[in-house]
Parts: sequence; C-alpha cells; structure tokens
Amino acid sequence: MMKDVDSAKTVSSGMNSLETLVGTWAISGGVAGEIRFERMTGGYFLIQHVDIASGGRRITGMEVIGRLHFPGGQSSAEIHSRFYSFLDGLTLDYVYEVEGDRLQIWFGPKGSENYFLGHFSKDRNSFEGAWKWPSGGYDVKARRVH
Repeated sequence: MMKDVDSAKTVSSGMNSLETLVGTWAISGGVAGEIRFERMTGGYFLIQHVDIASGGRRITGMEVIGRLHFPGGQSSAEIHSRFYSFLDGLTLDYVYEVEGDRLQIWFGPKGSENYFLGHFSKDRNSFEGAWKWPSGGYDVKARRVH
C-alpha cells in the first residue's frame, strides 16, 4: 500500500526557494490577468496556472516547474519548467531562480538574453520586474490575492 504524502507539508529541499510563489497573483503591466502556483504531492514540482492577456492576445495554460531528474541520475542544479499553451499548442521551456528577494526566469537556458528579473517586497506579497529581450520587453507587477 502506498503512503499518501500531504503536499501542503512536504517540500523537497530542491524546491524550497520557490515556495514564496505558492498562491494566486494578480498580474498587471505589460500583461494583465492572474497566475496561480500550487505545490504538487511530494514537493518536487510546482504547477503554475496562467490566464493572462498580452498585446490583445489571451494566453492560458499550465507550467510544470521542478528539477530535471532522470532514472539513475542526480537532480539538476537548475530548476527547469515547461509551459503548455492551451490556445495554440506551444510548449516553452524556462529556468527559474530565487535568491533572497530576487526572482529571475530565463526563457530557454539559464543566461539567455530573454529573461524576467524582478524583486519581491519585504512581506513577499508582491513583486515587480520586467521581461527583457534584445528587441524589447515589458514591465510586470504582481500582487498576491490568495
């Protein structure tokens, strides 16, 4: 018989840095809408649910966030994700990093020129930053609503 793990109490040591993202966030700036992060059983993954609008285009989907770990190997040092876009079928890869009050997300590999850089407020209930890439970008503000 398998033991049930309470996902609200178990967070793998490799995902602790992203714990502050868990909850629902109202997003504004260059995009508008809502994102919601939830822990998955076992604590190895977060799921992000996305429902936003950007440039007159609606974006809905989900993202699975965690360390890469193949059978017989060690978990990756970086936290990777894959976003699944429900309206156009795109799959997009990212790398996440939280250090102190800084949240950085790279589109593609870590070090990419397409990235988000933001900072959490002292109470961790909001963050501000911007997506940037060589030909543009936009500002983002997020406020925890749940």
